[in-house]
Amino acid sequence: MATMQDVADRAGVTKQTVSNVLSGRVAVRPATEARVREAIAELGYVPNLVARSLATGSTRTVGLFVPTVSTAFYAELAEEAEDVLDEHGYRLLLCTTRRDGERARRHLAGLTSRSVDALLIAGDEGLTDHLPLLSRARFPVVLCAWETRAPARFPVVTIDYEHGGHLAGRHLRALGHEKVAVLASPAHGMRVSGFRRAFAEDGLDVPDTAVHTAAEPSFTGGVAAAEEALRAHPAATALFATHDVLAVGALEAARAQGRSIPDDLSVVAHDDTPEGLLARPTLTSVALPKREMAREAVTLLLDAVGGTGATGSAGPAEPHRRLLLPRLIARDSTAPLV
Repeated sequence: MATMQDVADRAGVTKQTVSNVLSGRVAVRPATEARVREAIAELGYVPNLVARSLATGSTRTVGLFVPTVSTAFYAELAEEAEDVLDEHGYRLLLCTTRRDGERARRHLAGLTSRSVDALLIAGDEGLTDHLPLLSRARFPVVLCAWETRAPARFPVVTIDYEHGGHLAGRHLRALGHEKVAVLASPAHGMRVSGFRRAFAEDGLDVPDTAVHTAAEPSFTGGVAAAEEALRAHPAATALFATHDVLAVGALEAARAQGRSIPDDLSVVAHDDTPEGLLARPTLTSVALPKREMAREAVTLLLDAVGGTGATGSAGPAEPHRRLLLPRLIARDSTAPLV
């Protein structure tokens, strides 16, 4: 294999000049850089990343925690994070928790003893109790897509989920609906609170008995929760589902009971995933700025790594709170109450 010295000899420069071209930290004259890159291409030189990390103390790697990549929400978030990192010459180390607290604990404990330059944690399912493990971490940590109360010591870039639920509720109220039921995942208390607030503003109550918890965030979970809700509330004219996938299950459950969507029952969802667009009828849903959130969170991390953040030096990012606003997209699954 070609070495850095081979590249230097071929380009007629010093080994340090080759290193400067590869790192980008020291300016090199354009003509010299061109010769070095030509020599790299001719020799097929591949930098020894392990040696480089030992010499610089940087791995050019950022860790990303997500509950899963089987849903469009986290898949898009991971893609955008990787795109931003790639633009800045960093690689992504992906860890999935599978919504398993013990698995999350093992991953976090392992990362604190490995070499990553920063860590982005997306989604709080199964993670909140294990964040103290990061007290030993010597790299910046940023949280995103966080729905519960985040520890004050960590910067957060997330979505105003309470506002998302409120948008869904106001949409149904504008259509004249008063009798409603809610299909929710256990972690989505903020979405439910926002939805209930929208009805309370008009003097209407969405009682606890109207909120039905899905056993799992899946199509079958949505079917089961909707069947229960429609049996318990036969007079309901609308459903709010805190996941698109739950809403798709609700469409199936409603059809099985002979109810037409949206003529007999309006359904509004949250997350605006491709599943909702493929459903029939297409789902009215609250759209989330997933990619904007991922880009802003990664940029915040890289600022901290490079020492360009509020502290002016490398180290943990300054505490930062940023709420991005969702928007509701009306489609075919909701209609005015007749």
